[in-house]
Amino acid sequence: MSESISRRALLARGSLFAAGLMGIPHLLRAALRKTPMLVYKDPGCACCEQWVTLMRGSGFVVSVRNTSDMAPIKRRYQVGPDLVSCHTALVEGYVIEGHVPADLVQKLLREKPKTLGLAVPGMVTGSPGMEGPNPQRYEVLSFDAKGKTTVYARR
Repeated sequence: MSESISRRALLARGSLFAAGLMGIPHLLRAALRKTPMLVYKDPGCACCEQWVTLMRGSGFVVSVRNTSDMAPIKRRYQVGPDLVSCHTALVEGYVIEGHVPADLVQKLLREKPKTLGLAVPGMVTGSPGMEGPNPQRYEVLSFDAKGKTTVYARR
């Protein structure tokens, strides 16, 4: 009788151990997704709020600083006039200008290229937070402190 109890106990412990191992990837993903992001935006901008909501849904911990004067923010973070959009975000030392998709921000953080940041210039219908009829194709640009841009992705 004690032998069968020992087997049952071993099986139970083994099952608990296996279940614990299966949960590790989920815990790791949860831990990795806690990336802080600071977003500067106009307090009345609905599309910026939608983008912030999308970033939060993608695992970023977003803090918002509302300001009606975005020009000094753009200058401080070296966002050139050709890159300007409605909001500017900071994440792990990178500048994210405008409606950049979350998966590309995550890719940037994984790959850690030598760039100042990513931008989707303007307010492109179909970009994250700018959903609507007749979505347009757009480019996500990487940019450096000297103003040089490169196409990072096309959507």
